[in-house]
Amino acid sequence: MKAILGKKVGMTQVFTEQGNVVPVTVVESGEMVVVQKKTVEKDGYNAIQVGFGNIKPINVTKPIKGHFEKSKVEPKKYLREFKVDNIDDYEVGQKIGVEIFEAGELVDVIGISKGKGFAGSIKRHGHHRGPMSHGSKFHRLRGSLGASAYPAKVVKGTKAHGHMGHERVTVLNLEVIKVDTDKNAILLKGAIPGPKKGLVSIREAIRFKK
Repeated sequence: MKAILGKKVGMTQVFTEQGNVVPVTVVESGEMVVVQKKTVEKDGYNAIQVGFGNIKPINVTKPIKGHFEKSKVEPKKYLREFKVDNIDDYEVGQKIGVEIFEAGELVDVIGISKGKGFAGSIKRHGHHRGPMSHGSKFHRLRGSLGASAYPAKVVKGTKAHGHMGHERVTVLNLEVIKVDTDKNAILLKGAIPGPKKGLVSIREAIRFKK
């Protein structure tokens, strides 16, 4: 499993050799460092724990600081795990960059969507509104919840107003348009979840590989 962490820079467009315009999202990766190796014998599964992003030493808690000192790695802002098949391909302190991907590959992108705050059911779920005239007192409110004497409660998962956005979103099978090793950037065709400067995880596509 090839995977990297990066920060969403924004969107732009590039031209193909045929003259077609392709909308792309630029992700800046920098260098990801292997902090810990997890094995089947010790942890029950094979995975690598990686660190990404610079952070001031004063902002690192003592337990996390000790975790990095044990691995002899500079403290990083983010810690994530990626499952791998062969743990022997990685070593603690190894740096991983955008060069692991090539143009034309398909990848999956995981990020946290933009938060929208508190939203009504019309905006959040696309519900229809009520009549806007003739004395109607039902405009953009919730309709009946549907529960009467039985089960005499609101069923979990009922679509209603509430907090919208700020959820984990995975976009599948985005094409890698270009890999810029000089600027540690990768250009992906289409849009990816999250705000600018938001953390995203890019991994090789699990389904529909080319």
